Amino acid sequence: MEYSELYDRLSSRLDALEKTSAIREDKPVVSVLEENGVSRRDFMKWAGGMTALFALPATFTPLVARAAELTDRLPVIWLHMAECTGCSESLLRTDAPTIDSLIFDHISLEYHETVMAAAGWQAEHNLESAIKKYNGKYILMVEGGIPAGSKDFYLTVGPMGKKGSEHAKEAAAGAAAIFAIGTCSSFGGVQAAHPNPTNAKPLSHFTSKPVINVPGCPPSEKNIVGNVLHYILFGTLPALDSYNRPKWAYGLRIHDLCERRGRFDAGEFVEKFGDEGAKNGYCLYKVGCKGPYTFNNCSRERFNQHTSWPVQAGHGCIGCSEPDFWDKMGPFEEPLADKLYHSISADATADKAGIAILTVTAAAIAAHAAISALKKPE
Repeated sequence: MEYSELYDRLSSRLDALEKTSAIREDKPVVSVLEENGVSRRDFMKWAGGMTALFALPATFTPLVARAAELTDRLPVIWLHMAECTGCSESLLRTDAPTIDSLIFDHISLEYHETVMAAAGWQAEHNLESAIKKYNGKYILMVEGGIPAGSKDFYLTVGPMGKKGSEHAKEAAAGAAAIFAIGTCSSFGGVQAAHPNPTNAKPLSHFTSKPVINVPGCPPSEKNIVGNVLHYILFGTLPALDSYNRPKWAYGLRIHDLCERRGRFDAGEFVEKFGDEGAKNGYCLYKVGCKGPYTFNNCSRERFNQHTSWPVQAGHGCIGCSEPDFWDKMGPFEEPLADKLYHSISADATADKAGIAILTVTAAAIAAHAAISALKKPE
């Protein structure tokens, strides 16, 4: 499809959406941003960044901005299962909220146990009412792994002691789109780690509908809000990798855009935490960085208002956006070593190429380092 044709199609979709009534009628998204000190210039700059993430031309920036302004037309149900609430915390910042979190705050969040005022019977009623009222129209976001089978009693929610698996099934049945937020909901996470005493399963185990996985422990706020924007803009689910992760967010390895990549290529490695290499920003591969095997955009998006991320802070990636990372990526501060040949990469072709490259690199590290040392001035 030509970009001009796509632009017209997306414009028509937003025109139709704009004619619908806002669910949040107190104030528009633009007013919320202005009240929190976000200028129109800053907002458009943010929209430009999101446009680039979606791999769209810069000319689409006004459409992305408009989609963000229409998020108050979208009802969202957010369920908590077996989790630590870290994924919600990634969004619900109380200090210096970002544009992403402000927009998410203003979405019609019909049910979210952490932030809603209702509790007990009232909360349960709110959930049932939202599922019925917005049947076929709401976005479902689920955080946390879900105990299954004969062990599903390990997770009960609400005054009726309803099982988490029942909540997930009922909410998924009426959803227009379903997102598994965080690694626990996407792949089971720490709850599903061996020996998995509660038989925790990912959200996809409980519905036959497509589930978009947004893994990470936690995922960045941009990866969460970006999927909502994508749905508003396109009205369809994004292109996915073999683990149902959106390619716009999880299409590259951590290693590909890491600021320490040049050190890796030069054979300059941290041998142990606190050594001279660590002080000089050398590559963390030898002390366990799993960046070469992990698909995510942390090295580009970062955390805490985009100021830093684990590798920048001095600790290697632990591979938290990959399936079964608790079991397959450990020990976290050691190289994968013999596990190198059992990578859990999302792309089979890229996986084979990556393994070959890393194998050759590993074999050449010592020689490369020795040559580099010889070339250094005394």
